[in-house]
Amino acid sequence: MKILITGCIGQLGSQIVNILKTGASELGSISEEYRTAEIIGVDVEELDISNLQSVREFINDIKPNIVINSAAYTNVDGCENNQDLAFKVNSLGPRNLAIACEEAGAKLIHISTDYVFEGNGTVPYTEYDITNPVSVYGKTKLLGENYVREFSSRYFIVRTAWLYGYNGKNFVKTIIKAAKEKGHLDVVDDQRGNPTNAEDLAHHILKLGLTEEYGVYHCTGAGECSWYDFAKAIVEYAGIDCTVSPITSDKINRAAKRPSFSSLDNMMLICSVGDEMREWREALKIFIQKYR
Repeated sequence: MKILITGCIGQLGSQIVNILKTGASELGSISEEYRTAEIIGVDVEELDISNLQSVREFINDIKPNIVINSAAYTNVDGCENNQDLAFKVNSLGPRNLAIACEEAGAKLIHISTDYVFEGNGTVPYTEYDITNPVSVYGKTKLLGENYVREFSSRYFIVRTAWLYGYNGKNFVKTIIKAAKEKGHLDVVDDQRGNPTNAEDLAHHILKLGLTEEYGVYHCTGAGECSWYDFAKAIVEYAGIDCTVSPITSDKINRAAKRPSFSSLDNMMLICSVGDEMREWREALKIFIQKYR
């Protein structure tokens, strides 16, 4: 088996590579089929996924069985100010991978986001709920999903949210650093979602990869909270002397609008390979212990 991972140095891509190399995640051992797999990790320097010819040549040359696309332009405000780049990476990149994977007979696992939803509800979104993104980031990610559906017949679209891992930038690392430096933080409490440990997400992506249960999946940590709740838990578990105060989103000047409620329901996981995603506080506590 050959597995190609795009965005391999990011927080999710690096986590997938680590699990494949060690043979286990915090949730348990991975399948024996992965233990002899050839792992090919690439980032933009090795493969520009926005270039169709490059993607076709690369995939035709290595002939992977599974392609996991964790490459994305995830700077939500940056997408508003650089729409061409957002479109190239988040929309054309998945399209190109889908075309090449279909030609090579490979499965494609594409990572998407909760931001494909408008976020004005009160009940967690299921996979069959109607999408209506409110930001360029969400719109380009949704178009990427649609391209994957259009050009691939062996795809998994995995939507996640509020992701944090050991590599790359994320909310947990930002809060820990700011809490140590400032001693007081103001964090929005009118946006709710699901904090997700990259370890848990990577484990489930690999579970899906060995099946033919194609389709759209939600895969987030169990339970929901606000960014304020999330920040308070981070400061508490990190043992930092810092106060955290709630504020509303209108107090922060941001280029992109965020969903006020983007909690996801992992219905497809429950109905297929099983949902082992940890409760968000439990997964966060273990992450911080290891990170520190």
